Amino acid sequence: MDAPTYLAHASTRHTRVSAQKCRLVADLVRDRFVGEALTILHFNAKKKASQIVEKTLRSAIANAQQKQPDVDVDTLVVAKIHVDEGPSWKRIRPAPMGRAFRVLKRTSHVHIYLDEKKGR
Repeated sequence: MDAPTYLAHASTRHTRVSAQKCRLVADLVRDRFVGEALTILHFNAKKKASQIVEKTLRSAIANAQQKQPDVDVDTLVVAKIHVDEGPSWKRIRPAPMGRAFRVLKRTSHVHIYLDEKKGR
């Protein structure tokens, strides 16, 4: 089987937001045109995750323009987006009777792939 080829892609790694929260935002923009996706991300209530996905999407758009200068940005669509877990930061929180509880500060990796789709 041939692997699908995409016009451009961008990834952001080790961002300080959990993958679970970021996946909720990523599901909103999957298979949408980039203009529509940027509008959704700008007005989304999950601010931190939306900012990370929006920044990665803008990077993917810039990569597409760099790769093919004659590409029309209005025809670009978010073909594939996925969020993976990154390494967790381990921290200690004091607990009663001299004990310590572990706190996991989770990170995530965001990958966005763009493709061109003619017509709306």
